[in-house]
Amino acid sequence: MPRIPGSLLLAASLLLGGAARAQNAPPHAWLFGTWTGGIFPAPSHMTAQECLAQPTVIFTRDLVMRSTLTDTTYAQRVIETVRGTPNGTEFRFTAPLLPAPGASMVGLGAAPQPGFGCASPNILNVQREGKGEDTIAFPGCADFPYPLVRCPAH
Repeated sequence: MPRIPGSLLLAASLLLGGAARAQNAPPHAWLFGTWTGGIFPAPSHMTAQECLAQPTVIFTRDLVMRSTLTDTTYAQRVIETVRGTPNGTEFRFTAPLLPAPGASMVGLGAAPQPGFGCASPNILNVQREGKGEDTIAFPGCADFPYPLVRCPAH
């Protein structure tokens, strides 16, 4: 039986480990990070610093956070399940903890309903727009009539 050098074994195990991690990635891993636009048209030219200063939506492994026009904090939705679709991803969220009726952090009337302005506040469909993974849309969600674009890395 031929001997395989230790460095070759190490390289092979690192490659296989990386492939295993990629296969174990959640179906929404392609969305991780910060996005702008959606509520308004995304600027055509924006630096990473400008985008990261006020992102509209942030995707993480366990949460989807969104900004609103009437509050300084991000509304957080806890992910219950995620399913890949042919052109994107479908999120199902846990039932939100609702604020007291009529409460608003900035005093502009009732608190906004949790969700994204979609048919169901606990479901969000994310659709890839165009080629690549840097433009998305939330079809059927009134709060996000415009596409979102990924914040640049640098």
